[in-house]
Amino acid sequence: MNATVLQSTLTCPHCNHGSVEDMPEDACVFFHECTRCGARLAPKAGDCCVFCSYGSVPCPPMQAARQRRS
Repeated sequence: MNATVLQSTLTCPHCNHGSVEDMPEDACVFFHECTRCGARLAPKAGDCCVFCSYGSVPCPPMQAARQRRS
């Protein structure tokens, strides 16, 4: 079983700025404000959180779900 990754780089779709963010293990983050342009990011349709939509690594609950399926 792989260790859960707790950091992800969120990339703003408006200005392409990337910021490394800590992810909570037991919750989904629905909104994030870009530190460069101020855009308010929200999950894309069908995604549970901003990390699953714009992150380099999906959120911990999704990581766990993928590990259970493998």
